[in-house]
Amino acid sequence: MKLCLLALLILTGFTAHAQVKVIKLGNGEIPKSITYKGHIIDVVKYTDADGEHLVITTETGKTPSKNSDSDGDGYRDAALYAYHYLVQTGSYKLTWSVYDFIKDCPVDIRANFIRKTFAVTDLDNNGKAEVWLMYRTVCHGDVGPSDMKIIMHEGNKKYAMRGENKVKVSEKDYIGGKYTFDSAFITAPTAFKLYAKNLWNKNLLENWDQ
Repeated sequence: MKLCLLALLILTGFTAHAQVKVIKLGNGEIPKSITYKGHIIDVVKYTDADGEHLVITTETGKTPSKNSDSDGDGYRDAALYAYHYLVQTGSYKLTWSVYDFIKDCPVDIRANFIRKTFAVTDLDNNGKAEVWLMYRTVCHGDVGPSDMKIIMHEGNKKYAMRGENKVKVSEKDYIGGKYTFDSAFITAPTAFKLYAKNLWNKNLLENWDQ
């Protein structure tokens, strides 16, 4: 009983330290000086040891590609973006961005952030926040896995986890699900890798509603 209580206290303390206060903003609260592509998914601000930050994520959805015919049939594009700004004396400095896309797709296409995966943490308790993005991209005409990525930024340092999700193809059989860490993640704090693996596994199975 005492061991269980101790474990609970440790977990509670870790969770409290790992959380960063994030304030969600409305589209109308984005400064006029900031431009972006696509439609808004998330707009948040937070403060850490480096100061005040603003993060915007967007998606374009399906759009006709330049190779489409006059009716818009045929090929389509889709893209997603993330923008990170550091607020300095009232001005906004773009310090990193993420851009991924699918172009000239004649079949099913998708480039979207996975819902409820965006997060801001401080897992290593160093006062600098980590920003987590997770998304899928695919162009296919059959039932197969999508490319899946987790991109995390701590300051100007980028960490990437790349692979594919898992799809059920029969009563007992699945395909996909493998991933690799980039060199930054391989040498990252254990807390980063554990968080990434948990996020990956939680969203591993294909969700056709997203």
